[in-house]
Amino acid sequence: MPVFKNEDNGTWYVMARYVNWKGERKQKCKRGFATKKEAQEWERMFQLQNSSDLDMSFEAFTELYTQ
Repeated sequence: MPVFKNEDNGTWYVMARYVNWKGERKQKCKRGFATKKEAQEWERMFQLQNSSDLDMSFEAFTELYTQ
């Protein structure tokens, strides 16, 4: 998914689309990243958590489990 730069304040944001566990299409917007790399990393971890795939880091798994 694309990562955009907010020209007004110079921060980056992500618009991520996903399918939840009910099969509904959803969209999530996360704003306020200082760099493009941080925004892309957050998006990658978000997609891994929602993909039901076990190829995620242990830290991401424990964060998902505690939530």
